[in-house]
Amino acid sequence: MLILLPPSEGKAEAGAGRRLDLARLSLPELNPVREQVLAGLVTLSAGPPEAALAALGLGAGQHGELRRNARLERSATAPAGRIYTGVLYEALDLATLPPAAHRAAARQVLISSGLWGAVRLTDRIPSYRCPIGARLPGLGALPALWRRVLGPALTTAAGAGPVLDLRSGAYAAAWTPRGELAERTVTVRVLHEREVDGVPVRSVVSHFNKATKGRLVRDLLLHGVRPRSVDALVGALGELKYAVSEQPSAPGRPRQVDVVVSEL
Repeated sequence: MLILLPPSEGKAEAGAGRRLDLARLSLPELNPVREQVLAGLVTLSAGPPEAALAALGLGAGQHGELRRNARLERSATAPAGRIYTGVLYEALDLATLPPAAHRAAARQVLISSGLWGAVRLTDRIPSYRCPIGARLPGLGALPALWRRVLGPALTTAAGAGPVLDLRSGAYAAAWTPRGELAERTVTVRVLHEREVDGVPVRSVVSHFNKATKGRLVRDLLLHGVRPRSVDALVGALGELKYAVSEQPSAPGRPRQVDVVVSEL
């Protein structure tokens, strides 16, 4: 099973680890585009700050993010599983996983990124700021740039097993599985169910959507779930006590599962 996660905007500092070496990252076929995006991000961040802040969607008080980006090529690195923070990663809580679950996470999880395309939890990267919506000089829209190379790389990474796609819509735009692989892919929407005037009402949540997805991945890893098919994956979620409801999907499109929560 391949598990696709979104990144987090918040990132921890790397500390005193070795410098970035693209040759050591997983999915080396992405390196030519990684080099382009990295160079564009460094150039942008070292230039006029007002333009850089606007291109990266940052506020006027976030000049520190630009300074950090400008020195990425000589910055310290740490495993991506430590760099990414935020609600989903707090719920996943990699540091407390037992060794077997940690090894499974290293094999199965890929994190989407506007800068790296996709990385594994063990890949050493610096702390950075480059949302998928950034507009870098000479490169245009990042989803379109990544789309050309992510398709073959992620299709190979998926192998013959199911794909659990937990990315947000912006990152999903950089690669959408097609055909037979799409039919092996499950996307998850988190719904909050509550009673309004005695009638159950379901609504999409955002903040707790991330927390639920983090807990879901943690539970799959802790219980050593290794589904060989989409049906087995959906069944495993039910066995883990998640309230799941599968939505109709067209042939050649990913299957969508709603996870319904009553408490946030």
